[in-house]
Amino acid sequence: MPRLLIVTTVPATLSAFLLPFARHYRACGWRVDAMTRNETIDAETRTAFDHIWTLPWSRQPFSPVNLIGTPRRIRRIVEGEQYDIVHVHTAVAAFVTRYALRTVRRRTGVRVIYTAHGFNFDRGMPWHKNLAFLALEKCASAWMDYQVVINRTDEQAALRYRLAPPERVWYMPGIGVDLTRYCPDGVAETDVAALRQRLGIAPNEALFLMIAEFIPRKRHTDALRAFAQLGRQDAHLALAGDGPLLDPMRRLANDLGIAERTHFLGYRRDIPALLRAATALVLPSQQEGLPRSILEALALGVPVIGSDIRGVRDLLADGAGLLVPVGDVARLARAMRRLIDEKAAARAMAQRGLEQVKRYDLQRIIALHDQLYAAALSERHALTPTV
Repeated sequence: MPRLLIVTTVPATLSAFLLPFARHYRACGWRVDAMTRNETIDAETRTAFDHIWTLPWSRQPFSPVNLIGTPRRIRRIVEGEQYDIVHVHTAVAAFVTRYALRTVRRRTGVRVIYTAHGFNFDRGMPWHKNLAFLALEKCASAWMDYQVVINRTDEQAALRYRLAPPERVWYMPGIGVDLTRYCPDGVAETDVAALRQRLGIAPNEALFLMIAEFIPRKRHTDALRAFAQLGRQDAHLALAGDGPLLDPMRRLANDLGIAERTHFLGYRRDIPALLRAATALVLPSQQEGLPRSILEALALGVPVIGSDIRGVRDLLADGAGLLVPVGDVARLARAMRRLIDEKAAARAMAQRGLEQVKRYDLQRIIALHDQLYAAALSERHALTPTV
């Protein structure tokens, strides 16, 4: 029975993205455990895994706890449980775990796989940060066996900077979207109408939706300022999510005079209905890997306005959405106006998005993981531990 350990920095990554993989491999007879930060873990996530290890690591890469006590515990757990594959996700967990297992790989043959959900170095970031993050990735690349990337820009970067031999760089189009759940026919029109009614949005009014954590790189400020520039009394803006910038954005909406038509929705579990209620999804981020909210919008036949950055470019290629330069509030406002005024063009864009999203079907991504894990297990079984 193969043993798989999935590692993420925070439990939210497990619950948002990785439960289908845990369920799939457990159904195949594998033991599937997880390792994450010691925060609250919901019941659904706990039941998806055989066991969840929690560690007190920090989200700051160079925190002492990440480099002293935690690596020793990771080594003990991985050696004691005799995992065949350790699959790490997200930057901090990936660095700390690869560092912890740098000698264990040679002794036991455990295969270490890293999926980068968007490298921390990227065009548009300050040069000194790019230099530091690239140095960290190059250092940690010696402590793994396979590099998985989820957008073409990161694939090119992994090859250019030799983060792994070419044959060990695996491109996978994201972590998948469940097209059986996210599909236009999967949301009842009565649910959409009821949601709009609760928000106080008339059937003939436009609704722009942004789904994102309230943190600087998501650039909620741009969405609010563009909506203010739009100047349409027949339009609303809804912002779903939580985060440290929530209160400052509420104040900005008030200062811009758009508070009555701006809806701060908090954390939501009714994303499919929210998206189907929207005229368009807006995501003006300055940095992404392959944004899940855009995948879900495309799958539901909802037009998208996104910033012209890595990952987003992949998803909105060939006219599947509108791309605007990062920080260009005027262009963002014009894109919003276009989707209100040019309804036929918006419908055609949504149809192209439905075709585009088929490449990102969850079942296809799981099949690609099957291929990767088969290669890793074959390699693992060919190795003879030296202990």
